[in-house]
Amino acid sequence: MSKALDQATTGALIRVTTVLLSTALLLAVTGCSKKTENAKGASSDSSMKGMAMGQATAAGRDSNSVTLTAAQIEHGKIAWAPADVGQLATSAVIPGTIIPNENRTARLSAPAEGRVTGVRVQPGDRVGRGQVLVSLVGPGAGSAQSDVSKAAAQVAAMRAQARYARAARDRAERLLTLKAIPKQDHERAVADDESATASLFQAIAEQRRAITAAEQLGAGASLTGEMLLRSPLSGVVLSREAQPGAVVGAGAQLVSVTDPSSLWLQVNAPEKLASLFRTGGVLHFTVPAYPGDRFDARVTAVGAALDPDSRTLLVRATILNGNQKLKPEMLASVSVEGEGQAALPVVPDGTIQLIDGQPVVFIVKPNSLGGATFVRRAVEIGSRTGSTVAVTRGLAAGELVVTVGAYSVKAEIQKRSMPAMDM
Repeated sequence: MSKALDQATTGALIRVTTVLLSTALLLAVTGCSKKTENAKGASSDSSMKGMAMGQATAAGRDSNSVTLTAAQIEHGKIAWAPADVGQLATSAVIPGTIIPNENRTARLSAPAEGRVTGVRVQPGDRVGRGQVLVSLVGPGAGSAQSDVSKAAAQVAAMRAQARYARAARDRAERLLTLKAIPKQDHERAVADDESATASLFQAIAEQRRAITAAEQLGAGASLTGEMLLRSPLSGVVLSREAQPGAVVGAGAQLVSVTDPSSLWLQVNAPEKLASLFRTGGVLHFTVPAYPGDRFDARVTAVGAALDPDSRTLLVRATILNGNQKLKPEMLASVSVEGEGQAALPVVPDGTIQLIDGQPVVFIVKPNSLGGATFVRRAVEIGSRTGSTVAVTRGLAAGELVVTVGAYSVKAEIQKRSMPAMDM
């Protein structure tokens, strides 16, 4: 009886142990499966994040456009509409550039091959007419100076010969009057005198040629081969390319001098505004250096044809710059006005935004999901009427532009154009 009870107890313990082992094995398998799934999920999340960051980086590289979803557009309170057409007075503000007056500018170059021995001015220096700017030495100048000396010696010799021939002619005429010589000897003396006079004139002409050639080279009277470049006008040194010791060829640019009391205003006028410019007209302009001052220029030249690439008309006006406040290469905002009216695209004032000082609008390209792509485009603006502004260049009537929330689009483009941070 006792033996049977022990066998039963032992069997029960074995069955309990077997159940416990099975349960532990099942839990271990389940735990491994969950860890595997969690690892896969983490890997998937990392991949998605990497893709998102890659897309954001790619979008950040495009500083001219941005794509927004419908939710982002609603949150930013962005709206758009086609650009209207308005009948406005033919006036506009267009960019211009102040440049030297080429009629009062001298760009001096090397008259012959040589070595620069001295540069006596710096950019911005005031110089007078005839002042030496650059000195050079070269074989061409030495030859020119030698030619001048030879020509002078030849003139002296021909002059002496002409005096002798004149004296011989006078003597022959006296002797012929006394019938002391034959007429043939008299005629020979006359011919010798005329030949000597002609030779003298020829020698003088050769001397003038040699002197002119030497002067064109800037060569002096010495035989050192030195060339001196002198300023042909009074003004300021605009640029200096010459360097002491440099060997330069004939025609190499060395120094430029301009008279700053007269400058040119150069404007590339859009085709729509070409009718506003005429020779003799007056242009008003401002420059960033003197924002409170207004300057005038009189139109002296209007292009005969449009530039085929930019479709603009070259206009040039002369500025009287007696106080010399204005400098070459300054940028100007030029106001032009005309008679009558013209049809131009008009947009709300808030449509125009400034990026890096350039007026821009945002062209809208809607998509089928309710979002849109906004593309930045530079424009030129004209007159303002109330809360609207005319666009003279860069926008066509009917194009979709942002009319509300343009600042939000600008901020988004600038944000995405910033370099991406590595995480």
